[in-house]
This record gives sequence, C-alpha cells and structure tokens, in this order.
Amino acid sequence: MVIKGVPLQNTLTCILAGGQSRRMGGGDKTLLSLGGHTMLAQILERVRDQSHKIILNANNAAERFEDYGLPVVSDAIEGFLGPLAGLLSAMTYAKQHSPEITHIITVSSDSPFLPIDLIDRFCTSTPVATPVLALASSRERLHPVFGLWPISLESDLRSWLQQGKTGKVLAWADRHDSIEISFPDDPDTGLDPFFNVNTPEDLDTARRMVGVASRLDL
Repeated sequence: MVIKGVPLQNTLTCILAGGQSRRMGGGDKTLLSLGGHTMLAQILERVRDQSHKIILNANNAAERFEDYGLPVVSDAIEGFLGPLAGLLSAMTYAKQHSPEITHIITVSSDSPFLPIDLIDRFCTSTPVATPVLALASSRERLHPVFGLWPISLESDLRSWLQQGKTGKVLAWADRHDSIEISFPDDPDTGLDPFFNVNTPEDLDTARRMVGVASRLDL
C-alpha cells in the first residue's frame, strides 16, 4: 500500500522570483501594481494560509522585499539558471535553517491567480515513502514551476546544475518519479489558474481580471 500525505509542517514554500524579466523590460515584475497591490502581495494572499513557512528566491537587492517579512535567498549557483537554481537554493536554505523540512513547494512570482488549494492538494496527493515529485497541470498542460520536491534530491539537482545541464525544469524532473495534479480554471476570472505575467499585455489582462474578481466580491 502506498501511503500518501506529506505533512504540511514538513514543507517550505518558495516563491520563485529569480528571473531577469526580459520580456517585461527587466526589473522585479513581481513588484508591479495589480489591483492596488503588488503582484507579490496578491500571490502571498493566496499562499500564506496554505503554507507552513515561506521564503522568496530573488537575485536582486533583498531590501526591495523587506516590507513582506520573508527570508530572501539568492540562487546558490550564479548565472541566472532559472527555476531549478531557485529550487536548489530553497533546499539548501531548508537544510540549514529548518531541519524538519522534507519537501519544497515552488510557486511562480508572476502567477497571481494560482489555486487557493494548491498546497493542500500537493501534500495530500503525494506519496511519502519514496521520493516522488508532484507537478501541477491545467488545461492538459504541465506547469513544472509549480511543484512539490523532496529535499532528498538536493545533491542530484546540484550535480545536474554544476555539470552545466539545461536549466529547464522538466529536463531534470523527468529523471525522477512524478505525479501530475490537475487544477480547474480560476472560478472568478475563468483564466487558467497558472496564467503568468510575462509581457505588458499579460499585465493588462491580469489587471482586468483582478477588477472582474473584485466586482464579483461586492
């Protein structure tokens, strides 16, 4: 029998904001305004009640995020290697500061409509007896930046990145056992819950949808 259920108290949520935001013109796009708050604030509102502990992975000056009260960790390996470098940093941080943590949960810093039951479903659906990854999907498409990752894979991930292998998440994830957890569209906006803001046009769409959701709450 496969025992499912990763205890929430053994997880650490990492918001990945370590990219260069080239399509948005650079800078910290997660600090852009969305519905009267920053995009990061919107994401925190959705993950805070789901999470045991939260950290932020960012490669810019940590003081830019000090108002959010989160530990900020930069990539453990330089070179802007993408989400995998942020995941590795979260694993290393957890080992150093929170030895009870067995799994890292990653979410993107540019997906303001992420599911409010994301972490609960990750934890309740994932076997704990073996190192199994959990990856989110919607509309029959995987979103590997949103995942649950056993810390026991830290050394494998570090070796992968140090050898100069691709930073694409699925290229590394496909080497390990995984499960897929599917999520429906956001009930308020009708958007893919993993809609991410990469361009100014995406930001306009997100702002319109935040307005729609606000009116529905009235």
